[in-house]
Amino acid sequence: MPDTARADRPGHPPLGRLLRPVRGAAVGWVALAAVIGGLCTGALASRAAWETSPPQPDRAEAAAILTEVFPGHDLGDIDTPPALFVVYGHALRLGTVKTLLFGDGGEYQESATTAAALGAPPVPAEQIVSTARERLTATGWRVYDPQVTDGMSCADKTCATPLPVTNTTLLARRGDTVLNAWISSQTAPDASYLSVDLNRAPPPAVLPAGVLGTLVGALAGWVAFGWVSRRTEGRRRRGLVHGLLGVAVVLWWLPVLLAAPSLLTHHRGEPHPVWHPYWEWLGQPAASLLFLVGAVCALLATALAAAARRAAAPSTADPGGL
Repeated sequence: MPDTARADRPGHPPLGRLLRPVRGAAVGWVALAAVIGGLCTGALASRAAWETSPPQPDRAEAAAILTEVFPGHDLGDIDTPPALFVVYGHALRLGTVKTLLFGDGGEYQESATTAAALGAPPVPAEQIVSTARERLTATGWRVYDPQVTDGMSCADKTCATPLPVTNTTLLARRGDTVLNAWISSQTAPDASYLSVDLNRAPPPAVLPAGVLGTLVGALAGWVAFGWVSRRTEGRRRRGLVHGLLGVAVVLWWLPVLLAAPSLLTHHRGEPHPVWHPYWEWLGQPAASLLFLVGAVCALLATALAAAARRAAAPSTADPGGL
């Protein structure tokens, strides 16, 4: 009973009221902040779940696959990556953080074990594609429809005689392994007519981790930003706090609005054995600088909200004071 009476006294609103935003426009920006907070948390959780993935295929595994699918082609020089995710082919480290923040964050991507065959194709490119599809199907791979594009090649350095070239992309998946092959009809001795990437599909933990992280993050965002909205109600710093949170919401949502439609069009336009990682749909880490600036604004707004509550606490000695 004493606790109930205390909660009903002025200055001590119920807990549920403290955790929801004030009425009006604040409800909208709190909801937007909660949703984008949930999406970002889900993306981080899915990235953490990627750590349960086995390493990319080693040379022995890659050699067995390449020999099985592309017999008679010199793909013996196999390159294995240094990590599961790389930036410009290198493992992420402190020195590459600047690369992520200042324009090249899109280069952060899953690595692959690679191999290539140089020179003119020993048989027509169409035959290489046909043989590969037959062998992939026979050995349990799910094969996607090849994507064919036309281009031009040069017979010499001056490109005085342009030559038409056909490029074919072949995608397949078996278990947790994805094969991506490019077959070209080019005949230049220093260019590759066959390139192959082998990498891992997302491990099973990625999807539930992303979903759970999104739900937990959205709930936490609603509680946190609702708290800020309620704490600044009627305070002098309310406009500044809401302005900072508005900037944060814009900086967090802008990359999503730009990246998600583009990726959706990309996915619908060509086959994908696996979807692009969660964070790429949010425009991350390509727009990581915007995210970081938004996070600083949100933290500053939260600190100002907490300070405003203390400064605005009524004084028993001076009822008219702040």
